[in-house]
Amino acid sequence: MIGIGPWVAFAVVSLGMVCAPGPNMVYLISRSITQGRRAGVYSLGGVALGFVVYLGATMFGLVAIFHVVPTLYRVIKWAGAGYLLWLAWQAVKPGSASMLRPQTLTTESPRKLFLKGLMTNLLNPKIAVLYVSLLPQFENPAHGSLLAQGAILGVTQITISLTVNLLIVLSASRIAAWFGTRPTWLKVQRWFMATVLTGLAVKLAVERTT
Repeated sequence: MIGIGPWVAFAVVSLGMVCAPGPNMVYLISRSITQGRRAGVYSLGGVALGFVVYLGATMFGLVAIFHVVPTLYRVIKWAGAGYLLWLAWQAVKPGSASMLRPQTLTTESPRKLFLKGLMTNLLNPKIAVLYVSLLPQFENPAHGSLLAQGAILGVTQITISLTVNLLIVLSASRIAAWFGTRPTWLKVQRWFMATVLTGLAVKLAVERTT
């Protein structure tokens, strides 16, 4: 099974990524500011279901592929490394702007809030590819079931993401104002995440598959 060291490392990476502004964060802040905290919580429920759907599809898909064609493990890891480098470039490329810009949204029912939260997450392919890119770095086929290891890592990532996003929903107005008056912090944050993603990509590319 997964050791405490790799698990803590994965938790730290997951925390750093959920703190990086993205579609889920933008939607939750915009919805919470426009319609209130309760609306933000309903939307977060949909986002949570999206995480579960993507995690399940990724886990079972990877396990099936690894059992049928073990050599694809390396292919996936190389593809993941390339994607992480692309994300790093997107964060710091010239002209890149913060995605943390709340939008004006119309008032919606709890059902529509949940469904829109779900669709916001499902239509964000970054989530699925991040699972494919990151999970293999912290899994080891020699340490038992990849399915069990993926479940532990996935639950960890979802728990961290939901905790952070819930805090965001509860303090959306303050967060938007804080980011809006601190453009320098956004620049530092983007470069920090680019550095982390680049390091992970290098580690993923050079790591030997057992």
